[in-house]
Amino acid sequence: MHKLVLIRHGESKWNQANLFTGWTDVDLSPKGVQEAQQAGKWLKEEQFVFDIAYTSYLKRAIKTLDYVLEEMDLLWIPVHKTWQLNERHYGALQGLSKETTAQKYGEEQVMLWRRSYDVLPPALTADDERYPRHDVKYKDLPDEAVPTAESLKETVVRVEEYWEKEIAPQIKEGKKVIIAAHGNSLRALIKFLENLTADEVIDLNVPTGTPLVYTLDEHLHPIEKYYLGSEQHVAQKIKEVAHPDNIME
Repeated sequence: MHKLVLIRHGESKWNQANLFTGWTDVDLSPKGVQEAQQAGKWLKEEQFVFDIAYTSYLKRAIKTLDYVLEEMDLLWIPVHKTWQLNERHYGALQGLSKETTAQKYGEEQVMLWRRSYDVLPPALTADDERYPRHDVKYKDLPDEAVPTAESLKETVVRVEEYWEKEIAPQIKEGKKVIIAAHGNSLRALIKFLENLTADEVIDLNVPTGTPLVYTLDEHLHPIEKYYLGSEQHVAQKIKEVAHPDNIME
């Protein structure tokens, strides 16, 4: 049997400001730093140890992982960063507030973009400063991989591909793995791990800064899963990210 730990980054400054974030590289808020540090303390108290870590190209996930590993005195372990664990790309919604988007497109349409499985938000154009190709982090991405907008469906494809190619083989070799990523990239991974339907995954909410522990069998199928922290804490964090007035994406 294998243990796998997933953790969604702590609250970011744009989460705090209620803005669509996506691939925008936003830092953690002070609350987000505290969430990450607390996650590390919980993992250390439960005597978790990791051999290898994975995260996205976005600093809110990278720093969350750093704070966790620092608390555990594991900053020395290999860390692999990939764009395939990035948050879902929210296209032309990135940087806009929920209020602004609701006024422009209507509340119902905004919720459809946020909570549907395969409906794309408005796309960026290549001359938009938010287009990923303008960021040096993505200079080597193949043209067909550069998103102008993504639904959760597209996010699932890239996350599953990276899991099968890079992460799953490490776990099967016996490596203890932690993944620090984002609300939608983790929903994508959980969909694959638990074989959830499209309807089931859109109702899934992953709390910020709260380690999710999986016990996997030899085929990497889940046997057990649980969050660290008290039941009250976990319930409150899920409530926060699920609230329709909050943008935690």
